[in-house]
Amino acid sequence: MSSGSGSLMWFRKGLRIHDNPALEYASKGSNFLYPVFVIDPHYMKPDPEAFSPGSSKAGLNRIQFLLESLRDLDLNLKRLGSRLLVLKGEPSEVLIRCLKEWDVKNLCFEYDTEPYYQALDVKVKSYATTAGIEIYSPVSHTLFNPADIIRKNGGKPPLSYQSFLKLAGEPSWASSPLSIALSSLPPVGNIGNCNISEVPTVKELGYEETQQDELSPFRGGETEALKRLRESIENKEWVAKFEKPKGDPSAFLKPATTVLSPYLKFGCLSSRYFYICLKDLYKNVKTHTVPPVSLAGQLLWRDFFYTVAFGTPSFDQMRGNKICKQIPWNDDDELLVAWREARTGFPWIDAIMTQLRKWGWMHHLARHSVACFLTRGDLFVHWEKGRDVFERLLIDSDWAINNGNWLWLSCSSFFYQYNRIYSPISFGKKYDPNGDYIRHFLPVLKGMPKEYIYEPWTAPLSIQNKAKCIIGRDYPKPVVAHDSASKDCRRRMAEAYALNQKMSGMVSAEDLRNLRRKLEEDQEPQVENKRQRKLIG
Repeated sequence: MSSGSGSLMWFRKGLRIHDNPALEYASKGSNFLYPVFVIDPHYMKPDPEAFSPGSSKAGLNRIQFLLESLRDLDLNLKRLGSRLLVLKGEPSEVLIRCLKEWDVKNLCFEYDTEPYYQALDVKVKSYATTAGIEIYSPVSHTLFNPADIIRKNGGKPPLSYQSFLKLAGEPSWASSPLSIALSSLPPVGNIGNCNISEVPTVKELGYEETQQDELSPFRGGETEALKRLRESIENKEWVAKFEKPKGDPSAFLKPATTVLSPYLKFGCLSSRYFYICLKDLYKNVKTHTVPPVSLAGQLLWRDFFYTVAFGTPSFDQMRGNKICKQIPWNDDDELLVAWREARTGFPWIDAIMTQLRKWGWMHHLARHSVACFLTRGDLFVHWEKGRDVFERLLIDSDWAINNGNWLWLSCSSFFYQYNRIYSPISFGKKYDPNGDYIRHFLPVLKGMPKEYIYEPWTAPLSIQNKAKCIIGRDYPKPVVAHDSASKDCRRRMAEAYALNQKMSGMVSAEDLRNLRRKLEEDQEPQVENKRQRKLIG
C-alpha cells in the first residue's frame, strides 16, 4: 500500500466491520479513509409500474432492510472515528469521479461474483489501473474463492454438492484467526465537491409510506446480525442436531431456523465468522450433524451455488444455460398472478405467498412448496417467472442462490426426481394440522374448521356460512384440480426429459412413443418410500 495516502473503501455487500479484509487493508498506513456506499438507481429508484411497492429490482422490504443495514454501518464506523459517505448515481461513474476528486491512492472493495457487479468492477478497475491507483479486492463474501474451485476442477464448476466438498476441502484461512475487531479508523479526508449525504429514509428515496397491516419483523444491520448469531449458537444442542431439510415451515412466531440468510446476503454477517463459530461449537459437543444437513453444511451449500453460478454462462435463464433442461413451460400470466397475489385457492400456498409479501421471508420448506407448485407440481409456469417474484420480494434474495434454488426445485438442474411433488394440501397439514399458520396469514379463513382449512372448497355451504367465508366469493376456488394438474405436470416433465435426452442422442423416437404410452397408462406416480408418499397429493 502507498504509505501516507488516502484510501477509498467501497462498500457494496460487505456491510460490516468484523472480518472485513478490504476495510482492514484500507485503514492500514492511510492518512485518510473514505468509506463509500453508492445508492444505485438500478436497485433503488421507485418503479410505479411494479406489482408491489419498491424499485424495478427490489421490493420495499429489502430496500428498508438495506437502509437499516447502512444506518447501522454508519453508527459502527462513527464509533471508530469515521462515517459512511453516501452518494447517489451509477456506481462506476460515481466511484471514478470520487477517485479523481479525492486523489485516492488505494481502492479497496470486497470481490463479488454477481454479473452486475463484475461489469461495474471492470469499469472502475480499468480507470484505477490507468490512474496508477492500487486495487485490493479480496474474496470474503464466501468461504472459498469460486475461481479456485473451478480451476481445481479443470476449468468447469462442480455440478454436485459432494464433488464440490471434495474439491473445496477446508478453507485456507480457517487455520489462522480472523480479524474480528478494529480499534479505530483513519479520519475522513476533504470530500470536496462530491455530493455526500446521510443514509436516506425510504421517503427520501421517493417511496410513499405504505399502509401494510403487518411489516417484516427482521431488522437489518451488523449489530442485529451478531445478536441473532449469538442467540442461535447459545443453544448448542439445537445447533448440534440441526438437520436440513427438516424443520417446521409453519412456525412463524419463532421460525424453526436461524433467519441469518438476509444478513449473509448483505454481508452484515461474515459467512467465514459464522463458519468458525460453528466449528468451535462442534468441538465442544459429543455428536453433531454433518454436511449436507448441518448448519455448517448450509454455508457450504451457499458456496456451492456461488461457484456453479460463477462458472456457468447464462446461469439465470433457461436458454443458453448448458446445465438447464429445456422445458416448454406454460406462458400463463393469469396463473402466475394468482400465485404471486396469493389467490390460488390453496390456503397453504396462499399463506406462504402472503408471508413472503408481508415479511420478505419464509422457511426453506415453504419456499420449496410454492416453487414446486408454480412449476413442475401444478401450474407448469416457467421457473424464471417465479424467480423474478422471489428476487423482488425476498429480503435475502441472492442472485446465485435464488437462481440455483429455482433451477433445483423446478427439476431443471441439480435435482431430477420430478415425480416427487410437494402436495399443496397434505404437506402443510403434516406440520400444522390446526391450520394456525393459515389463520394468521389468511384471516379470511380463520373461522374455517380445521377439517376443511387446507381444502375449504370441500366444506358444506352451511360450514362456509358459519365460518363467514364463502368459497368463490370471500376466498377463491382452486385455480387447478391438484390431482389431475400434478399428473399432467409429471407427463409433461417426462416428455421434456425424454426430448432433452433425444436431442443428446440418448433416446430413440420409438422409446419416446413408448414413454408417452406408459405415462398415459400410469395413474399413480412412482414413490420410493412411505415418507415420500406423504408429500404426494
